[in-house]
Amino acid sequence: MSASALKSAAKPASIRVLHRNLPMLLLRAREKMMERFRPLITAHGLTEQQWRVIRALNEHGPMEPRQISDLCTISSPSMAGVLARMESMDLVTKERFAEDQRRVLVSLTKTSVALVRVISKELEAHYRELENKVGTEIVERVYRAVDDLLAGLEDEEPADE
Repeated sequence: MSASALKSAAKPASIRVLHRNLPMLLLRAREKMMERFRPLITAHGLTEQQWRVIRALNEHGPMEPRQISDLCTISSPSMAGVLARMESMDLVTKERFAEDQRRVLVSLTKTSVALVRVISKELEAHYRELENKVGTEIVERVYRAVDDLLAGLEDEEPADE
């Protein structure tokens, strides 16, 4: 078989798709953002998941693990491990509900609150750099667009399985 025949045989037929690959674009945008913020988070000895949990608890107050999983997009099995490690690092505390011992409320510790204070100052500097690089208006438009996208997706009915 000739080289051109092999090349055309190896290349699948192109199928015209009407929409750009939005999930992939969002993943690429997330990764570009995390390239800016990941070094800051890891410099404080945290993983991205741990920082998401700390940030969520700081913004929303104490929550149950299931609520944290939903908000932080971390699977329940992973969340159990993340919270166990965070508890051993004195980043969170777990308290059982008096009326239902199966339920647990997760809260930040003083250590985490202090970390939020330190990291937040550094994060603000990173956000200012981002706004200087791409423009404040673009950052605001992205916030609005993502908020609108999430609101629209959260309003839809779950698909039948």
